[in-house]
Amino acid sequence: MHSYITDGNEIYRQSFAMIREESDLSRFDDLQAQVAVRMIHAAGQTDLAEDIEFSDGLVPAARGALQAGKPIITDVNMVASGVTRKRLPADNDVLCFLRDARVPELAQQLGTTRSAAAVELWAPLIDGAVVAVGNAPTALVHLLQWLAADNSRPRPAAVLGIPVGFVGAAESKADLANVAADLGIEFLTVHGRRGGSAITCAAINALATAQEILP
Repeated sequence: MHSYITDGNEIYRQSFAMIREESDLSRFDDLQAQVAVRMIHAAGQTDLAEDIEFSDGLVPAARGALQAGKPIITDVNMVASGVTRKRLPADNDVLCFLRDARVPELAQQLGTTRSAAAVELWAPLIDGAVVAVGNAPTALVHLLQWLAADNSRPRPAAVLGIPVGFVGAAESKADLANVAADLGIEFLTVHGRRGGSAITCAAINALATAQEILP
């Protein structure tokens, strides 16, 4: 059998060093690269860097929101469960409304998925929040449509739009990148079909604190 490293910090150090050696991070500034490394680590795929896109102000906007105590709002409980709470700077609320009793009826009324319908319940909390969509393209599309419908509606500080899948995922993330500036939001996405809860949680956990084990 192979010999294995059993020290957790050393595993992280070597993993991050390998990612930085094998990935092309040249498009990112230092703050973005720190987040991208975490995302690549979660995916186990160094070519993920090619598909990651940050708006220029995403990292400071998200970190500022979290430091100010704003909540993290997610589309699925798997993302909420994957947030490392001890990293959060202000014991921030991590919220998911997918299991809210109002959602099934809302979905029926709107003719959409429960993940999309749950977005309607974000309104009272979304102002200045960090939104993380890690699973459902329909949730991301509904959010963009909700924001576009009324310019007076409150804006989240940052949108992490990283849904995964074959139907609508790539398109929803392309739309996020294309309309974010018009909607006045900072964003992070992974273009194409890849995404998901693990990558999204990695991004949140990296944004939650600037302290990191780095080579």
